[in-house]
Amino acid sequence: MSTSIVYYSGNLRTESTHIESGENYITDAPTDNKGKGKAFSPTDLIATSLANCMLTIMGIIAKRESLQIEGTRAEVTKIMCKNPRCISEIKIDFQFPRDYGDEQKKLLEEGALNCPVAKSLSANLIQTINFYY
Repeated sequence: MSTSIVYYSGNLRTESTHIESGENYITDAPTDNKGKGKAFSPTDLIATSLANCMLTIMGIIAKRESLQIEGTRAEVTKIMCKNPRCISEIKIDFQFPRDYGDEQKKLLEEGALNCPVAKSLSANLIQTINFYY
């Protein structure tokens, strides 16, 4: 079964629909690449997906370990290369609303750093991940 349907609607914009849920989102090319920058760009989604995946895996661990991580915030910074045009680095700063014990921190951090998106990205892409409690 397909995951999504993506339509090109013109003016460097795409419209995507998640088949199972029917949820939609749009992308625009960024202003530094001939776009309007009125929505996430495809490369913004890659960087943001890394944070989404890491938080999801930490959520799974938190549920299993009876930890509260609700309210955890991830600030994502995407850094682009010019030649070839690609993402060179993704920086994510996680800010947790509370502190945890050393073993709990280790579980959360190892889970995040080994999430499926992190493991699917190129080894050439720098992932700078910081955890603040």
